[in-house]
Amino acid sequence: MKPGILLFLMIPLLVINFYNTAAAQTIPKEELIFLTSAWKGERFADGRPKVADDLIARAKNIGIEEAWTVLRNEGYNNQFEGNWKLVHDDVPVVGRAVTAMFMPSRPDIEKNIKERGQKQGRKGNTNAWPIDVLTKGDVYVADGFGKIAGGTLIGDNLGNSIFNKSGNGVIFDGAARDLQGLGQIKGFNAFVRDFDPSYLEEMVLIGLNTPIRIGHAMVLPGDLVISEKEGVLFIPAHLAETVVATAEFIALRDKFSHEMLKAGKFSTGEIDSQWNDTIKEAFMKWQDQHTGDAKITRTQLDQFMKKRTW
Repeated sequence: MKPGILLFLMIPLLVINFYNTAAAQTIPKEELIFLTSAWKGERFADGRPKVADDLIARAKNIGIEEAWTVLRNEGYNNQFEGNWKLVHDDVPVVGRAVTAMFMPSRPDIEKNIKERGQKQGRKGNTNAWPIDVLTKGDVYVADGFGKIAGGTLIGDNLGNSIFNKSGNGVIFDGAARDLQGLGQIKGFNAFVRDFDPSYLEEMVLIGLNTPIRIGHAMVLPGDLVISEKEGVLFIPAHLAETVVATAEFIALRDKFSHEMLKAGKFSTGEIDSQWNDTIKEAFMKWQDQHTGDAKITRTQLDQFMKKRTW
């Protein structure tokens, strides 16, 4: 087959791939890669960093305080946001951020956005559009500018759709409705500013997979989201491995330290300062007896103690 004919046959496929990628976000792929250039790992087709599934699984077992400390020591001071209402107090939301920015509606802008969305094959109101791009392990994170009445970004129908696609919950600087119905979705949770019976009105999606602000925090697409009852932490993708590994060590260190202090094997001064070889060897033997905990090597232990970023 002649090269010209082959290229002619490939053009529709190239157009479809470009169309699907462009439709999934409101900033160019190159801009998203630029903003997240510190990330060197795998990416989704639209450029969003793809934190590995096994790291997400590990992140479910770390404490938010330890992770917050690591980020602060790295100079990231604007990644935590508290003051939420939850569907469940004991169901964490952990995963990769899919971000959405909403603004107060303006007729001309909303008309243009919805008409373009219809041409792209989108259906329903714009608050449903981010759900279309969710994959397993994603977290729908929305800047709803804190709106409560008329700011209910989801009810139980969309909640079921979100959980079916992502296996996860949502983080909304806004509201949700149908609390009782959302509470019946096993494994789902929503961190919202409040719950309200009203329908969504006078709001429009202005950005999908763009940088957003959630309270005091900046969130980028692909950030690793971890949460506990007291709040939500947004970990930049390129720091996810460092934060999780260090938080795992801090948790092990604290558990070991408490047991050693209770048993009177080491003094507080010894435990709270740089460990000598005797304490390090005791730690390595101790963690071998705790098969349910994450394990670190002696080399990793020496590195953690040397850096002391905890």
